[in-house]
Amino acid sequence: MATTKAKPRRQSNAWVENIKTIIYAGLIAIGVRTVAFEPFNIPSGSMIPTLLVGDYLFVAKYSYGYSTYSLPFAPPLFSGRIFGSLPKRGDVVVFKYPHDTSIDYIKRIVGLPGDRIQVKQGQLFINGQLCPRQPEGDYTTDDNGVRMVRKLYMETLPNGVKHEILKERDDGWVNNTPEYVVPPGHLFAMGDNRDNSADSRFMDGVGFVPTENLVGRAEILFFSIDAEYPWWEFWEWPSEIRWSRLLKPIH
Repeated sequence: MATTKAKPRRQSNAWVENIKTIIYAGLIAIGVRTVAFEPFNIPSGSMIPTLLVGDYLFVAKYSYGYSTYSLPFAPPLFSGRIFGSLPKRGDVVVFKYPHDTSIDYIKRIVGLPGDRIQVKQGQLFINGQLCPRQPEGDYTTDDNGVRMVRKLYMETLPNGVKHEILKERDDGWVNNTPEYVVPPGHLFAMGDNRDNSADSRFMDGVGFVPTENLVGRAEILFFSIDAEYPWWEFWEWPSEIRWSRLLKPIH
């Protein structure tokens, strides 16, 4: 009789332990996502050639401290940033779109508070200083199936950070802007695909990015796929993976 009574009790204890394990695992996952790393994917070509459509990356949430946007569902528990610090010029960051914080953007920070930013004849000037660019030949883009040839350049920012950009042309108003003065508590962000990027040059769009809207710094690609074929053609999956981009640091 004692043996038959102990069996249900052991089964009940096992269920309780399993539920506890699931809860603990969920809390750990939420904690990691909140304070350490969060995965993102790239849906558009505004950061080509640095980031491609179909790239999956980890963003370091601790890079610039924490704001309400560091938390799942962004509950309005506080304002500003805790342990806050500014990005460096050249950092690739994820931030919340200022006009709709449910939308994530990823761009490169080129301007810090107080900086004067201007684009003249397609070239970037920071505080009156030209950011030189060196030609590196042609680059064929594939943005959602549309193939186009662009000019590839290596641009150097005033702090010595070098990164590649794409250019289609050097005329038009986005390539000849007024001088923008970045206000306190804000940043100026641009896409590396300079003629195909909605960024801080568009004051009625992205405009200046509040530092509070920063989610974190893009650190490393953990997966990349060129979804050329329908998902159900599983036999094409191995050929669609961009193996050379796996575990690639983001600069």
